[in-house]
Amino acid sequence: MALSDAPESERRPDPSKPGTLLIGPDRLGRSVSVVDGLVSEDVPEFATRLACPEGEIAPGAVCAHTHLYSGLARYGMPAPAEAPRNFLQILEKVWWRLDRALDAESLAAAAEDYVTRALLAGTTTLIDHHESPDLIEGSLGILAETCQRRGMRAMLCYGATERNFGREEARRGLDECRRISPSRLIRPLVGLHAGFTVSDETIREAGDLARDLGTVLHVHVAEDLADVEDARARGFQGPLERLASLDALIPGSILAHGVHLDAEQVGFAQSRNCWLVHNPRSNEGNRVGYAKTLSASGKVALGTDGWDADMAEEQAALDRLAALHADPGTAGRLAAGRTLVAERFGTRPGDLAPGALGDVVVRERGRVRHVVVDGRLVVTDGDLVQGSAQAIAEAAERLSKDLWSRMAAL
Repeated sequence: MALSDAPESERRPDPSKPGTLLIGPDRLGRSVSVVDGLVSEDVPEFATRLACPEGEIAPGAVCAHTHLYSGLARYGMPAPAEAPRNFLQILEKVWWRLDRALDAESLAAAAEDYVTRALLAGTTTLIDHHESPDLIEGSLGILAETCQRRGMRAMLCYGATERNFGREEARRGLDECRRISPSRLIRPLVGLHAGFTVSDETIREAGDLARDLGTVLHVHVAEDLADVEDARARGFQGPLERLASLDALIPGSILAHGVHLDAEQVGFAQSRNCWLVHNPRSNEGNRVGYAKTLSASGKVALGTDGWDADMAEEQAALDRLAALHADPGTAGRLAAGRTLVAERFGTRPGDLAPGALGDVVVRERGRVRHVVVDGRLVVTDGDLVQGSAQAIAEAAERLSKDLWSRMAAL
């Protein structure tokens, strides 16, 4: 019996052999060929076929800014004894206590759960910004190993900061960024938490390191007015100008949030070929404001800032908030994330055009059925090809209890 005549359940590709795959035709008659991880005009005779006659083929989604270390928060993270009154208190009472409580086991569980949920939602690339002050060395290795094993494309960095242990903490964070090597699925970035938690010396060192590694910076910029006020107190017009003055605004850098940048500053970021990342659900939840001025740039991608990397949910939040704030300039931010990723992986931009990354999602009646990353089938029939999403979630929930206990002791 020919492969094309076999029942669909017998035509699935071997997940251990990424690279050469024919997906489709779908219900609209579209087919996509992936050869050696890239979309190809050619269909080799030996290509394995993934049939989807009832589905619709689309490019995988990109989450352009997130925090994998927050993956266990969904499992009952306790609220602080006293409710935070502002953004800085949210950081101090919640997220900076969580990241300090992380150990290797809880970080691995958080990453496993977060990556699994992202893949099941049709997200094929995560751009992560990591922090775990008591687990710096080796932390990015844990994240890289999880992404590689699950088949998630990722860009990783450690967000260097001085907020706990001073300059030595920042040096260790930058050194951790140096340890990640590029691979088919992984690209290293250089991270800074935010300008208000680092010295000028650390910012300069981050810029130098990014140039040495041939990569870019990933940093929170003007998420809250506190970041702007801190930069001004140091003698700069704002956090963006501080990065530029200290020679750290590397072309192609990823600037998360930008809520409190004005239109001129947003235009300046674009003139330096930098990306801005809108995180509407996080901004709303943290009450930092709506980033309306980002529409002054054509280089704006969509992220979740640690919320689940379901980009359809994030897009719905963006649409709702854009209507509420009369912001007509938000179209194309999901697609922009794919262009950002193509820059860092050195491939052709464009949704499933020849030469683009072979990251593909098949949906049926709006639900994710199959996910392909780098030509490798990682989700089929709505579940992981290798492993059980339910078992991963159950393990994460069990491990979260120890994490909450360590948080409470801080």
